[in-house]
Amino acid sequence: MRSAADLKKEIESRLKAYLKRDKTGIRHELLTIFVNTKSLSIARTHELLAAKFSVSIQSVASMVGTIASKIGILRIKKDKDNATAIYELKDQYADLVRRMVGAV
Repeated sequence: MRSAADLKKEIESRLKAYLKRDKTGIRHELLTIFVNTKSLSIARTHELLAAKFSVSIQSVASMVGTIASKIGILRIKKDKDNATAIYELKDQYADLVRRMVGAV
């Protein structure tokens, strides 16, 4: 079993690789939005990104899904009554993401 420090290093490595492939700045902006707002739906995230970038809601959903599943820094909350998923930045990674976004 991996220690918390090992897991954090792995997350940092994944995040660096993800941001390194950011040619337009949209990934940087997406992570900045999550650092500043903590929890968002795909629709709200799209609204915020569409103000600066020409992006489809499907592209936003794909980016958020990648960050949640492959990088592992977002948690998904979904109420039984509401079909809308809310994505939240995990507290233990907030400082790491803030530092990484500021460094890029």
